[in-house]
Amino acid sequence: MTMFDLQEARGKLLFVAAAFAALAAVPFIGSGYTVDLVTKIMIYAIFALSLELLVGSTGLVCFGQAAFFGIGAYATVLLTPAGAPASLWWLLPACIGLAALYALAVGALSLRTQGVYFIMVTLAFAQMAYYVVHDTPLGGGTDGIYLDDKPSLIPALELRDPLVLYFFIWLCLLATFVKLALLLRSRFGRALLGIKVNEQRLRAAGFSTYPYKLAAFTISGGIAGAAGSLFAIKDGFVNPALLSWHFSGAVLIMIILGGLGHLRGALLGAFAFALLQEFFKSEAVFGDFAKHWHLGLGLTIIVSVALLPNGLMSLARLPAIWRERQARRVRAAQELQP
Repeated sequence: MTMFDLQEARGKLLFVAAAFAALAAVPFIGSGYTVDLVTKIMIYAIFALSLELLVGSTGLVCFGQAAFFGIGAYATVLLTPAGAPASLWWLLPACIGLAALYALAVGALSLRTQGVYFIMVTLAFAQMAYYVVHDTPLGGGTDGIYLDDKPSLIPALELRDPLVLYFFIWLCLLATFVKLALLLRSRFGRALLGIKVNEQRLRAAGFSTYPYKLAAFTISGGIAGAAGSLFAIKDGFVNPALLSWHFSGAVLIMIILGGLGHLRGALLGAFAFALLQEFFKSEAVFGDFAKHWHLGLGLTIIVSVALLPNGLMSLARLPAIWRERQARRVRAAQELQP
């Protein structure tokens, strides 16, 4: 490993440490509204990390990720017994398991296809799940259903406390990030990278790629289900919009905005997308135009993609690029010396 690689790795570690330290400080310096907003964004960041595993790390563009998020959210409400809070220690794993199970079924069929056909098949499965909760009494129809009691963590720490909920979600985000970082550095992660770069070459070498893609799809669905469960716990309410294709498109925009191929990009994209939404929705800034916030958000994303084709991670790499250029100039100068 070269000195430049060591500096880049150190920079990545410092960036992640600073980001999570800043998030941990929010409840002590921000208002109640800020804490609530950042709590929601951290859930979106977990959701974005789930899709980053597929799109950025494996090259599988899934347009039905909201289905797994919605299943986790609805399972949280439906599995909670009436009149008594459920224990989070079995409820959260159950929601993750149900979302992962549906992802396993969807992946087993959709991964038989490729390209745009894969995108359309995942969208079709997501729409099936959407209409199940939209058109049947199971999910309360278009009105959705409410979570009467938040799950219990431990007697001394209740998730009804916004501060406890905030730091629990912070720990979940940190655990998800670390888990995926270790996973992508393992042999399994190297195989996923090979599938993304050139799947045909791996197959020609006798490497079976289907089990790896299916495992990645299932893990991604489970993480999305965890994010959905946390969302239901936070808001205490779920509706069919959580499974809509609009939401799948939104999380896809998050990881593109942040920068594909980087876990840090998923974090940046989730925060940038949510904060841009809040900015363009602000009547204090835009007045009556805030009703048309989609227009401002859309134009901003178009400009961002045009100027930063590699996402916001391009900005994070500017110091490293500058150092690399400086090193090249030094080497060139040394070579010219007699």
